[in-house]
Amino acid sequence: MRLLVIEDDADLGPWLRDALEKALGGADLVVTLDEARAALRVRPLDLVVMDRRLPDGDAVELISTMRRLSPRPSILVLTALDDPNDIAKALDAGADDYLAKPFEPVELIARAKAVLRRNQLDQKGISSVANLRFDTFARAAYIDDQPLILPRRELALLEALMRRAGQVVLRENLENAVYGFDDEIQSNAIDAHLSRLRKRLREHGCQAEIRPLRGIGYLMADLA
Repeated sequence: MRLLVIEDDADLGPWLRDALEKALGGADLVVTLDEARAALRVRPLDLVVMDRRLPDGDAVELISTMRRLSPRPSILVLTALDDPNDIAKALDAGADDYLAKPFEPVELIARAKAVLRRNQLDQKGISSVANLRFDTFARAAYIDDQPLILPRRELALLEALMRRAGQVVLRENLENAVYGFDDEIQSNAIDAHLSRLRKRLREHGCQAEIRPLRGIGYLMADLA
């Protein structure tokens, strides 16, 4: 799961990023329209949580751009503008939902999960390879229907691989799934995470394997 927070408030922005990352997956924070446009070009996103009022304009103008992306991210607008016309403007532009400030953390997470589910209703939300199953809604992995508990970055790697099970996932895309914009990535970091993930899968009797394609990427495939 990859998220983007667009919020220029120096206190609220980092809090939103951390809260959403803890609940849903890797999150990045930008504070202007220009930074948001750049972020949208860098990597696919599952969810964008955005404030309306930014230093360089109204973030609503980004919504039409996001709706043309493939895959299209779910869009949750945060607004201090409680005028029904302002709310209607965001929804008419294509936002999936809005949340008026101030709000409770539990409501933020619930709304975020709801818009993700609605945007993915045309998908089963479950990816399976052999006896390995990944639930993208719950961000949970199972082997023979038994929960597989993984550290955060290994879980993000497994999710990226299982979302495209049977297909090659480029190394760059794996790095994007695991690391934020501000993270320093050592040259062998992904290899180390993959090595530990492979070991955990073997130890739990997984009948799927992560296969490397030298110089290209990796794919999740059945051992058979």
